[in-house]
Amino acid sequence: MRMQTFPFLMLLFFIVSFQLTAQHYTISGHVTDGENGESLISSSIFEIGSSKGTVTNNFGYYSLTIPAGQISLKYSYVGYSTSEQTFYLQSDTALNIRLFQDAVLQEVTVTGDFSRMGVKSSQMSAIEIPVNQIKNVPTLFGENDLIKALQLLPGIQSGTEGSAGLYVRGGGPDENLLLLDGVPIYNVNHMFGFFSVFNSDAIKNLTLYKGSFPARFGGRLSSVVDVRMKDGDDRKIHGTASIGLIASKIQLEGPIIQEKTTLNMSLRRTYLDIIAKPLIKELGDDGANAGYYFYDVNTKLTHKISDKDKLYLSAYIGDDAIYNKMDDGRTYGNNFMTKDYSRLDWNWGNAIAALRWSRILNNKLFLNTTATFTRYRSNLSNVYERLTSDFTEQEHRQTSDESRMNYSSGIQDWTLKADFDFTSNVYNDVKFGVGYVYHIFSPDVKSIKIADSQQFDQNIDTIMGSPKVYAHDASVYIEDNVSIGKRLKANLGMHFSMFHVQNKHYTSLQPRIGLSLLLKDNFSVKAGFASMSQYIHMLSSNAINLPTDLWVPSTGSIQPMKSWQYAAGVFYSIDNIADFSVEGYYKTMDNLLEYKDGASFTGVSTEWEKKVSMGRGFAYGIEFLAQRSFGNTTGWLGYTWSKSNRIFNKSGNIVNNGKMFPSKYDRRHDVSLTVSHRLSEKIDVSASWVFATGNVATFALHRYAPAESPASFPTYLNYSYYTESIPHVEGRNNFRYGNYHRLDLGVNFHKKTKRGNLRTWNISIFNAYSRMNPFYVYVWDETTVNPETGEQKTINLLRQSTLFPIIPSVSYSIKF
Repeated sequence: MRMQTFPFLMLLFFIVSFQLTAQHYTISGHVTDGENGESLISSSIFEIGSSKGTVTNNFGYYSLTIPAGQISLKYSYVGYSTSEQTFYLQSDTALNIRLFQDAVLQEVTVTGDFSRMGVKSSQMSAIEIPVNQIKNVPTLFGENDLIKALQLLPGIQSGTEGSAGLYVRGGGPDENLLLLDGVPIYNVNHMFGFFSVFNSDAIKNLTLYKGSFPARFGGRLSSVVDVRMKDGDDRKIHGTASIGLIASKIQLEGPIIQEKTTLNMSLRRTYLDIIAKPLIKELGDDGANAGYYFYDVNTKLTHKISDKDKLYLSAYIGDDAIYNKMDDGRTYGNNFMTKDYSRLDWNWGNAIAALRWSRILNNKLFLNTTATFTRYRSNLSNVYERLTSDFTEQEHRQTSDESRMNYSSGIQDWTLKADFDFTSNVYNDVKFGVGYVYHIFSPDVKSIKIADSQQFDQNIDTIMGSPKVYAHDASVYIEDNVSIGKRLKANLGMHFSMFHVQNKHYTSLQPRIGLSLLLKDNFSVKAGFASMSQYIHMLSSNAINLPTDLWVPSTGSIQPMKSWQYAAGVFYSIDNIADFSVEGYYKTMDNLLEYKDGASFTGVSTEWEKKVSMGRGFAYGIEFLAQRSFGNTTGWLGYTWSKSNRIFNKSGNIVNNGKMFPSKYDRRHDVSLTVSHRLSEKIDVSASWVFATGNVATFALHRYAPAESPASFPTYLNYSYYTESIPHVEGRNNFRYGNYHRLDLGVNFHKKTKRGNLRTWNISIFNAYSRMNPFYVYVWDETTVNPETGEQKTINLLRQSTLFPIIPSVSYSIKF
């Protein structure tokens, strides 16, 4: 049934230009910000007479082929004033447009909006969020966060409280392709998931795909998060600096060569370690030095070689670090003295780099070639040293004892790819390309060194662990955004990938189809299908992502994960009000991994294949979204009803006795409301409220008494059972936490200084009504004694731990 889509896809794919009868010419160019020259991604270009249009690509470039004659073009972008160009088209024309920000954000109707996510596009299950809207969302400790904003959208869940993980349409956190300037990032978490690696000051554009994936994307099952960094102002130097409760950051951008070479750079660092130093000293432990911090550095250099050629060099590096250094002082005895020293260091983080060359080959063909590097690594080391000085009448002798243990893991990718945009005519917008990735997996390496000055035969100096694994990943794709008449559009694509590892070769052909029927100018129905394959897996036994999680490839016994997702929806836009959408989806997933009953992951990848089982997953749901991105009041309302189940019932892969069970990410209801309102030029306020059905977990809710026939004893709350009883788990994920809900508030006070700089005070309240949401639920044994008989009885309670009560915060920022 799945392959039956192939002939249909090919049939539609070659419906090309038979409709062309008149002379056509091509208008092409770039759309940029009029103040700083920043390219505007997904700007809308619409020709009123022919009702044809297009959008700019990730480099702000567009190409539109329309009939010759008198034309009227409208260029628009959210938050910017519309520009209209009217002239007589009689030859191919290069037309670069600069749009200027709308200072008053007035509510205007954008005639013929051709957004690639809007009513008139063929794309569904995708959304673009303006970065300014992300910055207005109140968050924990006042640190606005891209991932936390995405968690407020329908179809996306946050996992545990405060986590920066993404769980999209029933998928896991390792099934998301997170791209920064086209480069994958393997671990997006700071502070164990409470913050993400994305610094909003360095970001220009964000696009999220939850389904109906364009053919140019591959390698993950559940979502694509495409984040683009700012190029930098090409006219003047300016920046932003801010300081908050736990972190400070600074961003600078400007021209190196006016309107030719630009630089954008940002830095963020926490200072929890600096705050902790005087506290540790105050506690009286002068020999201790402990702390935690993380930092991010984003850099992007853009150089305009010519009107047709540009070079882009972007880089990111970010690390988390935990350290604990102890000088235990000196111990004196008869004729000897000892000095002890210990050190713990735990570092983990990402480093990426990308070199891109974009060239306009002709007015219909655009080329982008990219070479990238990405690396994630985690390193944990523990050192203990003892120096002994022996004082005797004859000699003074020093001996040293030490033990060193080190654990490291990581993954590296080297990538080469070429992407083409080809606008053959007014009815076809074609994208095609090829890519190659060289993976280096370093699952886990442990080194141990023990030097004992007294017992030389017990000295150890060894390295053990899993060897590096090398894999080759190649792909080719083609997609065509086809206009069939004035009302019907189709996005047709094919993605083919190959993966080679340890003498095992996998291939995958993944068709993609998106259809859109425009019933009215502001109302359309859409449907989509996408097949995806994923060749890498993340090993973790935790509810949150930890630095010790390991990335491993598919092997001879562990096959690649696959998914097939079907979606349909209706889209409606009300001028000057909001955009509305309702989508339904059904998703099947094969070769998903779950740990076998009783197995777990402890940071060691040796023989990991024997600890996991492969099975199937099913996810389906309905999503509603109302979004407003213009005017003084912006925000969105989202609601999701969904189910996500797993079944592992094949021989050798039995989990939960072969019965279906809810996935760890199954939630029935999810509601989010986010509103930001501009009261005046000096004050704006924001609020977000979320509600979600509780997470699932596995508990022994019944127990068997020994030496008796099986009898169950409820343990929830105030029921008791024998202390010696044997726990019995009825099924995996058989318990659901209480519902989660939270209100966050924020207010910004703006003021221009005498020098013209804009300074902002932000006051935020996280969890405003201090809801005690469950972060972790555990069994607590409480023993009571009968005062009359002296009999002891154990009462087992289910208790919950709450991570964050109400947390106010304040931050200060200035634009200069």
